[in-house]
Amino acid sequence: MGVMTSEGTSIDATKPSIARVYDYLLGGKDNYAVDREIGDVFKRDLPGSVAIAFANRSALTRAVAEIATTTGVTQFIDLGSGLPTADNVHQVAQRHDPESRVVYVDIDPQVLVHGRALLEENDRTRVIEADVRDPEAVYSHPETREMIDFERPVAVVFSAILHHVNDEEDPAGIVRYWRDRVPSGSYFFVSHFRSGNNPETTEAEKVLQKTFGRGRWRTDEEIASLLDGLEILDPGVVPASLWRPAVVDNPWSDGARRELTVWEHLIAAGLARKA
Repeated sequence: MGVMTSEGTSIDATKPSIARVYDYLLGGKDNYAVDREIGDVFKRDLPGSVAIAFANRSALTRAVAEIATTTGVTQFIDLGSGLPTADNVHQVAQRHDPESRVVYVDIDPQVLVHGRALLEENDRTRVIEADVRDPEAVYSHPETREMIDFERPVAVVFSAILHHVNDEEDPAGIVRYWRDRVPSGSYFFVSHFRSGNNPETTEAEKVLQKTFGRGRWRTDEEIASLLDGLEILDPGVVPASLWRPAVVDNPWSDGARRELTVWEHLIAAGLARKA
């Protein structure tokens, strides 16, 4: 069964979408029964796993705010951006600097439709259709070139996307491609499923592989190695809830450094800079 959008794009409502499953876990409404079925596996069989999605989103918000307020960087490329939700990259960045420019990249038809509708009147933001595994297509896309000046520093965002790139698809090579094409002073934010060497990790990885044929939990060292050639900033690659927590926007930071749940340990975040 296909759903036609107003743009004439066909969305297959019979196959689960990674973006729509995330949307469901975050409490969104842009999903179908097939997506909720997968999401319910996590909710039912892996109670607490929804915290992964929220911890990831909160860390992304903090990272974008930090880049926008402390680095002078006003250009962002969000690779594998997913469905729009609260505090998207452009909203956070433009809140601090209205001149900020953002290019969102995704391959999911529903993401493209919703993203373009959201940004219809925002002339400093674009949503392009491209596969993050084909970085050249993103880099050379006319709308990327229109929005982004690669002579000036860029913030490259890999939020919860590289764990969907299998080892044989060379996730480190994707990061390296962008590292080699942005100037000094550029920033890279990565969040990634973090291996806990526990039953929860094993079961969650099994669900993703069975459903999407992809989904790779990696260790802190493996995640850090994706950022080879870049300076990883404090506090390093750490559980997302511990990445520069701020009480104001992080429900897992209550002013005291309490023990994280097993689920909060399963998503890591890090920010790196090209010297």
